[in-house]
Amino acid sequence: MKVSFAPTRPEGAYALAVPVRGEDMLHDRLAALDERARTLAVRSAEAQRFEREVGAIAETFVEEGDAARRLLLVGYGARADEVALHERVGGALTARLLTSGETKLVVDAAGLDADAAARLAFGAAARSWRHDLYRTRLGRKQKPTLAEIVLVGAGKGAEDAWAHHEAVLAGLDFTRTLVTEPSNILYPESFVERCRTALDGSGVELEVLDEKAMAKLGMGALLGVGQGSVRPPRLLVMRWNGGAKGAKPVALIGKGITFDTGGISIKPAAGMEAMKWDMGGAGAVAGAMKALAARKAKANVVGVCALAENMPDGNAQRPGDIVTSMSGQTIEVINTDAEGRLVLADAMTWAQRELKPEVMIDLATLTGAMIISLGHEYAGVFSNDDGLAASLEAAGKASGDKLWRLPMGEAYDKIMDSPVADMRNSAGREAGSITAACFLGRFVEEGVKWAHLDVAGMVWSDKPSHLYDKGATGFGVALLDRYIADNHEG
Repeated sequence: MKVSFAPTRPEGAYALAVPVRGEDMLHDRLAALDERARTLAVRSAEAQRFEREVGAIAETFVEEGDAARRLLLVGYGARADEVALHERVGGALTARLLTSGETKLVVDAAGLDADAAARLAFGAAARSWRHDLYRTRLGRKQKPTLAEIVLVGAGKGAEDAWAHHEAVLAGLDFTRTLVTEPSNILYPESFVERCRTALDGSGVELEVLDEKAMAKLGMGALLGVGQGSVRPPRLLVMRWNGGAKGAKPVALIGKGITFDTGGISIKPAAGMEAMKWDMGGAGAVAGAMKALAARKAKANVVGVCALAENMPDGNAQRPGDIVTSMSGQTIEVINTDAEGRLVLADAMTWAQRELKPEVMIDLATLTGAMIISLGHEYAGVFSNDDGLAASLEAAGKASGDKLWRLPMGEAYDKIMDSPVADMRNSAGREAGSITAACFLGRFVEEGVKWAHLDVAGMVWSDKPSHLYDKGATGFGVALLDRYIADNHEG
C-alpha cells in the first residue's frame, strides 16, 4: 500500500476517514464539512450506536461538490496509552475498505503528532497484506482494491517517522510470506534463497552451513532432526554490522522447522497442514534482519536460523536414540516431536562460540503447552536475566507483540535429567513450556544474557486482528526491532 502525507485534502475520488476521540465534540470535529454533511454524519453515527470505541467505525455517504463521498468516523477511545492504539485504528480502516471498491483513503490526521500518524499508517498498511499467489479464481468482490492512504494535517516530521515504520513493514511482509508459503515451496534450501534475494544489496552478510559443515562442527542434535528428510538441513547466518566496530553483537536465533510431522513420534493427521508455520521463529528473525537493515540500525545484530524438515522415513531418528550436540552434551531423544529444542541447542552453541554475543534471544514455536498457558494473546518469555526480560516485555508492550514472563528454576531443570545421557529432550505434559526452556538453558554459556520466546500461539491466527487477516501474523518482527532500537542503539 502506498502511504503519503499532505497538508491539505487532495481533489478527486477517495474515501474520507475522521478519527474521533472520546472527548471530541463530534459536530466540531467535522468542521471541515459543510453544515448539511455534518448533520447527516452526526445523525448517522447516532443511528449506528457509534460510541467511539477503539477501531469502531460509523460509515455514511455525504455530498461534496457534485459527488457522494464515503465518510468513516473511526473511534479512538478515551485513553491515549492503550497498547498499539494508533495501529488498531489504522488497521480497522483498512479492514473495512480493503475490498470495498475504494482505491484511496484520506485520513484527517489533525491533532495527531508525527509518531501517532506514522503508526496509524503502519497499522493501515500492515492490515492490507494478502497472499493470493495461489488463488486463481478470486471473485471481483474478493479482490483488494484499496491501494493508497494519505494522511492530512499530521504533525511535523511524520514522513521521517514513517521511514522507520516503513522498514519494519518490509520486514513484517517478508516474515508473513515465509510463514504462509507451503512446505513444498519453502524448505531449508529455498528458505535460504528467499533470504538471499530479500537481503540482496541491504548490507546484510549471509553465511550458510550445509550438512557437511555442520557434521564437521559436531551438530548432532540439529542434524538428527533433519536426517529423515530428503530436504537437507541448513544453518543460515545473517550479519548486520551497523554499530561500533568490534562491539559485541546481539544474537537472534530462530527455530526453522519448515515442516513438522513429528517424525517417528508422528502427529495426528487432523490439523497437520498447519505445521508449515513451525518455522515462524526463523521467519521472524529473517524479517527483523530485513527491517534493521532497511532502516540502517546503529547496532551489530546477527540472525541465525536453524532450518530442518522433521520427517518419518527409514532414516529418521527414533525415540531412545542418543545424540551428541555441538556443545558436547548428550541428549536422549524421548520424543522426536520435541525437535525444535534440538535444532536450537546447536544453533545457540554455534552463535556463542562464533559470535561471542552479549545478548542472545531465541524465538521458537516450541510447545503446544504455551498455547494452553497463554492462548493467543501473549508469547511466553523465559530468561536468565531480569533486566533483559523487562526490556523485552517493554518492547512487546510498545510494539503490540505482547510477552508474559514465566518462571524457571532448579526443580524444573532437574526434570530434564536422563538416566542414560546428560539430558532428555522431553519430560511429559506438566509444565511443558518451562521444562523446554530449562532444556535450552543448559546450552547457555557463562556470562551470556539469554531470553527464550515461545511464540507457538502467536505466529498464525485463525481469526483476523487489527494488523492481519486470518493467517500469518508476523509476530516478533516489530518486537525485535523495538527492542534493538530501545536498548542497543545510541
